[in-house]
Amino acid sequence: MSLTHIQISNAKPRKTAYKLTDADALYLMVRPNGSKLWRMNYRHLGRQKTLYFGSWPDVGIADARELRDAARKKIITGVDPAAEKKVARITRKIAEDNSFAAIAEEWIAKNERDGLSPKTLSKTRCTRHFTSHHDQGDRASKNIHGQ
Repeated sequence: MSLTHIQISNAKPRKTAYKLTDADALYLMVRPNGSKLWRMNYRHLGRQKTLYFGSWPDVGIADARELRDAARKKIITGVDPAAEKKVARITRKIAEDNSFAAIAEEWIAKNERDGLSPKTLSKTRCTRHFTSHHDQGDRASKNIHGQ
């Protein structure tokens, strides 16, 4: 039996967390603090794993089912969706850390530690501020090329 919007809305927190099952291993975990989280259990290489899709109502019933179907397709082809999600998150974090803005801030901090004059540091910060307002700050350093 599939979950309905009314069943989810009427689900109240208890002393311990409990599950409201949907279909094909998708369920909604209702926690004691009142949060309602979409999850899916699956097995990959003989180990049981849990995939998290987000909280209700941020992720609706239809969206959760679409995410479940996409995850099931990956599992059938032998791909671990949780590992894939983790790799994507780490890749985004690395790209964010390698942005022009992050590297410039590190360089300015290094120059402060090395004892560069306040006037030079002020000019450097001004240049950094200018470039961050002209679409350079959030770009990955590998995507910035000279003219």
